[in-house]
Amino acid sequence: MAKYSNIFRALSAALCLLGFAQVVLAQAKLPATAVAGPRPVVVASGLENPWAVAVMPSGRFLVTERLGRMRVVDADGKVGAPLPGVPQVAIGGQGGLLDVILDSNFAVNRTVYFCYSEPDGDGPANGTALAKAQLAVDRSRLEGVQVLFSQRPKVASRNHFGCRIVEASDGTLYLTLGDRFSRKEDAQKLENHLGKVVRIAKDGSVPADNPFVGKADAAPEIWTYGHRNGQGAALGPDGRVWMIEHGPQGGDELNVLQPGHNYGWPVITYGENYGGGKIGQGITAQDGMDQPLHYWVPSIAPSGMAFLNSDRYGKAWRGNLFVGSLKFGYLDRIELRGGKVVAEHKLLEDGGARIRDVRQGADGLLYVLTDQADGKLIRLQP
Repeated sequence: MAKYSNIFRALSAALCLLGFAQVVLAQAKLPATAVAGPRPVVVASGLENPWAVAVMPSGRFLVTERLGRMRVVDADGKVGAPLPGVPQVAIGGQGGLLDVILDSNFAVNRTVYFCYSEPDGDGPANGTALAKAQLAVDRSRLEGVQVLFSQRPKVASRNHFGCRIVEASDGTLYLTLGDRFSRKEDAQKLENHLGKVVRIAKDGSVPADNPFVGKADAAPEIWTYGHRNGQGAALGPDGRVWMIEHGPQGGDELNVLQPGHNYGWPVITYGENYGGGKIGQGITAQDGMDQPLHYWVPSIAPSGMAFLNSDRYGKAWRGNLFVGSLKFGYLDRIELRGGKVVAEHKLLEDGGARIRDVRQGADGLLYVLTDQADGKLIRLQP
């Protein structure tokens, strides 16, 4: 028996050496741009249901919490006190203080843009609003708050606010607006702001080249329509605004926005009613309505999106799109080629936390927010 035991140990050792040699050889064949999977590093914790993060040039962060608070987080992770100056917010359900971005010239003008669920006086109705303000030099408060846009009509609802902001290269601002859940048919009507993406100038005025300017029975701020609940938007490498939106039960969509186009909701969808059953006629295509670039069935509940334009994770990741999943708790790395989705890769899925936002920092690295009572700001470290 001792003889066979020695033979077995020798064979096991040889197999281990062979496996190690195969790993070394495989690694030697990797291209120079290849990197290991990124390692999540917690930058800050103790954030209560954070919704958006904007990375400041100083390495600090501006973070919103849905409960109506905006905070500065230092580069070392210290979480500052809530900033005075935030307008009254309708808090409840999906409503609250939502997206925040920095002006492209923030280093000079300290201007920030943020959107939130705006109450209609003391009544139950509310709607999505977009405001701007200046962050004080000492980062202690918001100054000169000005509301640039208010969604109309106000609706008594706690759902589907949309509320992602994008600044385009021409300086105009895009804002996604949900259908408010109970008013989905209004997404096809141009006289209101429900289920739309609007485009305005930084002073709140309507750009003259918006597609519905001068047209009767159409709100001039509208850029696109037929949307359900867009919770992610980003400026793409092609200079156009890309947007993700929640489907009902299935049918989350990735769309590239074209001025004046109709994206179909609720007439066409790849989803179905909660609990089952078709929506409307149960069709997925119709003339005059754009198809999504990509859709998810089952739903991943997408929120937050960013394009990576750095090589910090290797050249293969440059130009990839990153989208957070609330439902499954992962960050989706989406490979694009020729304007089409060719592959998807799940990151951070071991954490199991709802991913609410993702942004690229000035350092070329990706930062994500987890939507939890003890929410975290996480850096993806190569």
